[in-house]
Amino acid sequence: MAAARGVLYVHSAQPALCPHIEWAVAGVLGVPVDLTWTPQPAAPGALRAQAEWEGRAGTAASVTSSLMGWQRIRFEITEDASPGVDGSRHAYTPTLGAYTAVIGASGDIQVPEDRLRNVMLMAAQGRVVLEDELDRLLGKQWDEELESFRYAGEGAPVRWLHAAV
Repeated sequence: MAAARGVLYVHSAQPALCPHIEWAVAGVLGVPVDLTWTPQPAAPGALRAQAEWEGRAGTAASVTSSLMGWQRIRFEITEDASPGVDGSRHAYTPTLGAYTAVIGASGDIQVPEDRLRNVMLMAAQGRVVLEDELDRLLGKQWDEELESFRYAGEGAPVRWLHAAV
């Protein structure tokens, strides 16, 4: 049985990239992938897809690594917490690049203590604005950029992807 599960949201991709995205995800999951692509109203001419997945722990990070090389794609992938492994959320946009967060069992972003201490130190030294850095750690810019793409996808079909075990 699979150790982890989550959801892949391809918020926008050019039609020519869609087969390559499926191929990349299939390479991570070890099974063929056939996503249902629908128009993305927030980006005319682009397509979107959504799929729930099951696989080994770390699958979301592997899918992110496979997809973020294409700069004309917007996506998010989540991985629910599994026994002994924290959950995660990965997001990518062409303008911001990649964002990764650890997600606790309650669904909240978990920011490591050392990262918080570093931000507090830099703010005390006047090198950064504390609120801006906390927003960055929480992925605020990614949420703001992706929000219109998320909304445009409401009601879109969802399919399940199961990794080879």
